[in-house]
Amino acid sequence: MSKRPKPPPPEEPSKVEPIQLREALEERYLAYALSTIMHRALPDVRDGLKPVHRRLLHVMQLLRLDPGTAFKKSAKIVGDVMGGYHPHGDQSIYDALVRLAQDFSSRYPLVDGQGNFGNVDGDSAAAYRYTEARMTEVAKLLLQNLDEDAVYFRPNYDGTVQEPVVLPGAFPNLLANGSTGIAVGMATSIPPHNAAELCEAALHLIKFPNAGAEKLTQFVIGPDFPTGGIVIDDRASIVEAYKTGRGGFRVRARWTTEDLGRGGWQIVITEIPYLVQKSRLIEKCAELLNAKKLPLLGDIRDESAEDIRIVLEPKTRTVDPTLMMEQMFRNTELEARIPLNLNVLSGGKVPKVMSLAEVLREWLDHRKTVFVRRTNFRLAEIARRLEILGGYLIAYLNLDEVIRIIREEDEPKPALIKRFKLTDTQAEAILNMRLRALRKLEEMEIRTENAGLIKEQKGLNALLKSDDEQWQAISEEIKSVKEKFSKKTPLGKRRTDFAEAPEIDLDLEQSMIEKEPVTIVCSEKSWIRAMKGHIEDTSTLAYKDGDQGKFVLNARSTDKIMLFSSSGKFFTLEAGKLPGGRGHGEPVRLLAELDSTDTIVSVFVHVPGTKRLLASTEGDGFIVLEDDCVANTRKGKQVLNIKAPVEAQVCAAISETDDHVATVGDNRKLNIFKLSELPGMSRGKGVRMQKYKDGGLSDARAFNLKEGLSWLDASGRTWNVTNLKDWIGERAQSGRLPPKGFPRSNRFS
Repeated sequence: MSKRPKPPPPEEPSKVEPIQLREALEERYLAYALSTIMHRALPDVRDGLKPVHRRLLHVMQLLRLDPGTAFKKSAKIVGDVMGGYHPHGDQSIYDALVRLAQDFSSRYPLVDGQGNFGNVDGDSAAAYRYTEARMTEVAKLLLQNLDEDAVYFRPNYDGTVQEPVVLPGAFPNLLANGSTGIAVGMATSIPPHNAAELCEAALHLIKFPNAGAEKLTQFVIGPDFPTGGIVIDDRASIVEAYKTGRGGFRVRARWTTEDLGRGGWQIVITEIPYLVQKSRLIEKCAELLNAKKLPLLGDIRDESAEDIRIVLEPKTRTVDPTLMMEQMFRNTELEARIPLNLNVLSGGKVPKVMSLAEVLREWLDHRKTVFVRRTNFRLAEIARRLEILGGYLIAYLNLDEVIRIIREEDEPKPALIKRFKLTDTQAEAILNMRLRALRKLEEMEIRTENAGLIKEQKGLNALLKSDDEQWQAISEEIKSVKEKFSKKTPLGKRRTDFAEAPEIDLDLEQSMIEKEPVTIVCSEKSWIRAMKGHIEDTSTLAYKDGDQGKFVLNARSTDKIMLFSSSGKFFTLEAGKLPGGRGHGEPVRLLAELDSTDTIVSVFVHVPGTKRLLASTEGDGFIVLEDDCVANTRKGKQVLNIKAPVEAQVCAAISETDDHVATVGDNRKLNIFKLSELPGMSRGKGVRMQKYKDGGLSDARAFNLKEGLSWLDASGRTWNVTNLKDWIGERAQSGRLPPKGFPRSNRFS
């Protein structure tokens, strides 16, 4: 077999231009980024639209889909947009059309849809061959005067037709309907607002061009979502968001309590936050309910028809409705945060984060540009009409000669121009004039029209020279929009309200526990229990053999019980979770990591804001807030710093009227000094309270000097001494023997 000839080597390109890979990537990525930013993601500040939305409205106007006219298939609209202006996927175009028609997505829909355009449950719209659409009055306002040279036009992607660069935008669409988009390295998120409020702010900005966010937010009080809800942010944060163009709004569902009789009730939710899908919300709540993460909720069901109605049933009738809803807000999408990022295309070219005042200012400047262009367009039309009317008047004055020239001349047009010094336009108009227009009445109408146009021309020229008159005319246009969408109209009525979130510091899970009275009993050997009710006669309480009672206090099942040990640690137990009172209880060491060598110095009910006097056997002490002593774990919280063999000795409550401290040592010396001499600390060793030669601190307490110092003797009698001047000294002094009748135990109680 003959060998196949080898193919010739490929020819090298005649011109090879080496380029840096980094430069090529940067150039191409920048082109992609700019295309994404300008042609897809960010809206134009002037009309609030992205290119796809602008092209949709332009095509719908070309198809004459005005409000009140017959609907047309969405497939026809999408096809014309894709074929003539937007060479991208038909699904993305249709999705944009659908969103413009959804009254739960757009505050002021630009498209009037007929058919299935989706719902708040998150169901998608029907295919575009099944739905129909036309424009709304809002869309007509955005397109108003488009055929009067109000804006610039540019060639479409293939140069066959012209499309508007921006719409005239007689409606404040950017803020009224909002916008969202993710570009390359930047994003935008603009919530909807109330159109009437925006018009009021714009009118104020015309009168006072230097008005800032503080003043404008008196008119634009906040977002106005199509799905309603309640904004719970404070005014300061709202003003700051509009001032900087960045921030966010916390929106909560609107709810009411329905009385079912016989003590029963249920929560009914009628409005949910913006952009939250109802079906997903209920599904998420059901999952949390099954996972037992919503202990206050008994059941959730959807009773919605055309309006939203979500019913929440409580676990028990004793649950507080506000607590239950607070739990729902914290764990579900019944509360959502809507971001504010006013990142838009300034002048249609430069991406920029703007404040509320800057956005309204650019819209007003655009309206002035549109107004000037419309006025110039009208002046040009008047000039053309006056030119034609001037030719008509010459023809009427020389009617016989005009007729002769037309009948006899082979080329009447140049003859007319030469004979009467006419322009080409005037000669063409005379030649196209109908015979019935030669009557006398027509001449009078032409003269009247001519005079009216001259008067209008003078007025428009004067208008172009006066900046104040231009703004006055623009103000009248904005006032008409404000009246059309006033808060008295169904569409313009504000849907979102403002309120302050309730300040609830309680643990929501604790609200499931019945607030029953209980008696906390802690024995000498640290066995603890909670007995139902407040027991008055504690002598009948039983203990284990060899044990006896030490602490008995009244509390409620929702209280926090605090224990202070001899090691200087605080432990926190929940009264509702303590062992019952049928037996002897359980050792504290099973509930908290209490050392075997530790003893319990004090047991008390936690009262927020209360102050305590802590002291060690060495005589050191300080003042501490109970709130700083609450332990969140079984290990407890070290507050009084001591080292063995020193132990914690005192944990006494301090009332608001107490002004002095009394200390007594093992040597039976009493010292009294001012409470202000003790420092307030959250943790530490403290300062010396009393000086001892032998032994240490036996007891200490705070008291009011005017009321006197009191104590209990061995017989249970109460003693009170008011004349204490012999024992009053300064902190860290030794003191002297106590008054007659002081207990031999050297303790105040």
